[in-house]
Amino acid sequence: MHKPITRHKPIVAAFDFDGTLTYRDTLLPFLCFGNNPVHIYAKVGLKLPKLFRFSLGLASRQDAKEAVLALLKDMPYDRLCRKGVKFADAPLNKLLNPKAIHRLKWHQGHGHRCILVSANLDVYLHPWAKKMGFHDVITSQCAVSENGLFTGALLGANCWGPEKARRLQELLGPRDAYTLYAYGDSKGDKEMLALADFPCFRTFG
Repeated sequence: MHKPITRHKPIVAAFDFDGTLTYRDTLLPFLCFGNNPVHIYAKVGLKLPKLFRFSLGLASRQDAKEAVLALLKDMPYDRLCRKGVKFADAPLNKLLNPKAIHRLKWHQGHGHRCILVSANLDVYLHPWAKKMGFHDVITSQCAVSENGLFTGALLGANCWGPEKARRLQELLGPRDAYTLYAYGDSKGDKEMLALADFPCFRTFG
């Protein structure tokens, strides 16, 4: 059951991204952006053994994601960031779910603190979230070598499942200090939704 709002508490709205604010996953479109999609799909095909191991529970979700991200390994990080900004500026908008964006604007119109919480990449989600008026952004982060190249790996843990909830609580502090709406669409959002006073699974109201 939904818990009653305590009016003096600040209200926070935490949104998953892929499949919630968008219609689909956005990592593959990002990888294809500015590249020949045929070449990208062919390279992803070479990663199928690792992805198959993940489907069998023999590799972690992070291992599977980093196998795909290795397609961009050794790209200069500043170039990767520019690619992210350009992707966030227009192509990403084609993947947005209007109902979810309407709900985001409803929270913003009421002065609620809006937080984007996603397992996908900082290089395009940070510029997109800034443009959309989010107060905070929690994402997976790209690891960078000492000479400024993307390593093809993540810095720290993939922001999925328990990691989403952990990082959200780390940001917000004591759970009884705020009222939380949370929006998600998959088992990767289960722990975040469990924290919420108003958990919204594949719904926006």
